[in-house]
Amino acid sequence: MFAYIVRRMLQSVIVLLVVGLVAFSMFRFVGDPIDNMLGQERTQADIDRLRAELGLDQPFPVQYYKFLKNAVQGNFGVSYRQGRPVSTIIAERAPATLELAFVSGFLAITMGIALGVFTAIRRQGIAANLIMTVSLIGVSLPTFLIGILLIYIFSVELDLLPSFGRGETVMIGNWSTGFLTASGLKALILPAITLGLYQMTLIMRLVRSEMLEVLRADYVRFARARGLSDRVINFRHALKNTMVPVITITGLQLGSIIAFAIITETVFQWPGVGLLFINAIQFVDIPVMAAYLMLISVMFVSINLIVDLLYYAIDPRLRVDARAT
Repeated sequence: MFAYIVRRMLQSVIVLLVVGLVAFSMFRFVGDPIDNMLGQERTQADIDRLRAELGLDQPFPVQYYKFLKNAVQGNFGVSYRQGRPVSTIIAERAPATLELAFVSGFLAITMGIALGVFTAIRRQGIAANLIMTVSLIGVSLPTFLIGILLIYIFSVELDLLPSFGRGETVMIGNWSTGFLTASGLKALILPAITLGLYQMTLIMRLVRSEMLEVLRADYVRFARARGLSDRVINFRHALKNTMVPVITITGLQLGSIIAFAIITETVFQWPGVGLLFINAIQFVDIPVMAAYLMLISVMFVSINLIVDLLYYAIDPRLRVDARAT
């Protein structure tokens, strides 16, 4: 087990280094931030001075090394646009994104597993067929279109929910939350549904498919022959074995919720990290873009590592293979 963890952690570090190199290299082609930071009356001396202050006059390997060295310490430099530390800006925006991702992930997992089990057990029922038909919307339609449809129905036509913004928030220490206000909770509903709908339908279909396969297994037939109740068979035997592949997909989908929150935050003007990244692209704010991509990479790698460890703990076949090698 220890050797497996060490090997996976080393692989994760290599992945992060490669992702950081690719991301940092791409930013050299998105534009020159000096053009946005200096006015029309700039002189060549002003350009050279600012370029030296930002370290853009140094060779690329030196810039990349300094970026990694500072990133490990949580220092991502100063925003070219706002002139403030990037870590401070992200810390201000992170609560909005994390709360949105938490609610979306919770809805996706709970509703996805529950509906997947229901449609597998009652696969011939009218309700199950109706759920599977409606789920095609979440799989087929793009996220931004789902968001626009929800805004049109619940904000424009019914005037029940706000169409943009985070609503009223309160501070708990350094954390701003909308969970404790009515307007904050109302503002969270549409973005959470928009962001979590695709993941929910994906998890539901995966649970249904895996559970149908498990229910046809020989040990389930043997359990029925022993006289076990359907409740015991479905939830103690079938569902437990269904969760092995589901955990892997679910873990990766939780990471994609935060990564793809960019679209949802843009549609609803949600003041999170994703919207910050979009604005950073428009103003060629390289430190913000680099910090965002590195944080997303760390999150994906960490979730993938946790999923692999859970998979290793749940599936005894992996432990047997590890001892054999």
